Amino acid sequence: MAKWIKTTFPGVRYREHDTRKHGVKKDQYFTIRYKLDGKGKEEGLGWASEDWTASRAYGHLLELKKNKKIGEGPQSLGEKREIEETRRIEAAAEKEQIEKDTLTFNQIFTKQYYPIAEQNKTKGAAEAENSLFKWIDPVIGKLPLKNISPLHLERIKKNMANEGRAPRTAQYALALIRQVFNYAKDNGLYSGACPVSKVKIPKFDNKRQRFLTHEEAEKLLTALKARSIDVYHMALLSLHCGLRAGEGFSLQWADVNIEAGMITLRDTKNGKTRHCQMTSAVKEMFTKRKPGNKDDLVFPSAKGTLIGKISKTFEIVVDELKFNEGVDDPRHKVVWHSLRHTYASWLVQSGVSLYVVQKMLGHSQISQTERYSHLHQDTITDAVKVFEAALKKEKPKAGKVINF
Repeated sequence: MAKWIKTTFPGVRYREHDTRKHGVKKDQYFTIRYKLDGKGKEEGLGWASEDWTASRAYGHLLELKKNKKIGEGPQSLGEKREIEETRRIEAAAEKEQIEKDTLTFNQIFTKQYYPIAEQNKTKGAAEAENSLFKWIDPVIGKLPLKNISPLHLERIKKNMANEGRAPRTAQYALALIRQVFNYAKDNGLYSGACPVSKVKIPKFDNKRQRFLTHEEAEKLLTALKARSIDVYHMALLSLHCGLRAGEGFSLQWADVNIEAGMITLRDTKNGKTRHCQMTSAVKEMFTKRKPGNKDDLVFPSAKGTLIGKISKTFEIVVDELKFNEGVDDPRHKVVWHSLRHTYASWLVQSGVSLYVVQKMLGHSQISQTERYSHLHQDTITDAVKVFEAALKKEKPKAGKVINF
C-alpha cells in the first residue's frame, strides 16, 4: 500500500495511487489530521483528480480549528458533511414544495387527474368531466390550488347560471373541483383545505316524476320486442324486478336461479348484495335465453363483452311512441331509469310498504324511497274509504251506545 507523504501544510498529508494518473503525476488522495476531544483524528477529503489540493485541504482544517475555538459550527468533516447533507435535503424539499405550490388547477387536471379518469371511468363520464372543465378553466385554471378561494367557485356558479345552466350542472362542476383537490391531497400535491366545503351547493330536485301506466308499459315492451329481443329482455327485467341498467349489464348466469325464481345482484350501487324475486314473465325470459356458463354475461355485447351504455333502440322506440312529445322538463321524460321508477311506483300503488320497497330497490336509506310516499297515500285513502263503507253497513241498533 502507498505510503503517506507530508505536505508543507501542517496537518495535511496525501498518498499516491498505485496506477491512476492525474496529468503526468500519480493521483493524490488528501487527508487532514487534528485533535478532537483530546484524541487524534484523521479524515479523508478527496483526490487531486477531484480538484483537491494541499492548500484547499489546509483551508478546511483551519475552518474546523476555528470552529472548535469559538464553539460554533462543525468541528469535524463528518459533522460538516452531515450539516451539508441536511441542507441539501432541506433545499431539495423546499424546491419540491415550491414546485407543488405553483402547480395550477389546469396542470393537475389535464396532466394527471383527467388521464386517470379516462382509464377508470366510462367514456361518457370522462367526456362529461372534460366538458365541465371548460366552465372551470377560465376562472381557476391558471391558479395554484392554494390560491383558489370560495369566491372563485361562486364566480363559476354565477357564470353557469348566467348562461342558463341548470343547478345540477353547477353541482357537477363543484363535485369535479372537489375530486381534483382530493386527488391532489391523496398524491401529496396539496395539503390545504378544499374550498368547495365553504361554498353553498346549488339545490335542485332532479327526481324522476314520470312513471309508466300499465298500458304504456305494454306498448313499450311490444315495440322493443319487435326491434331487439335483447333490449326487450333487459327492459322487461328492469320493469319487473327494478334492476338498474348497470346491474342488468353485469348480470352473470351464476347469479340467476331460474328454478328458485331468484336473481342475486352483487356489487350494487350501495356496495351491498341484494336478491330479486322473478315474475313469471322474467322466469320465462331467462329460460328462453338458454343459460350459459356461470361466468358468462346474461346480456353480453355483440363482441361478447360488458355493455357500456343503453342501446339507442330504447330512445328510438320511446320517440316513436311519442312518450316525450312536448315534454321539456327532464324529470317528466321517459328514459331507461323510468322502468325501475315504474316498478317502484307500481309496488307502492299496490299497497306494498315503503320499507319493503326500500329493500326491493336496494336503497341504503329510507329517505330515498320516501319519494314514492305520495303514491302510498292514495292506497291509504282507498283503505279509509273501504273502512267507512264497512261502517255504514254495520250501523248499531237503536238505543245501543258504542264507547270508543
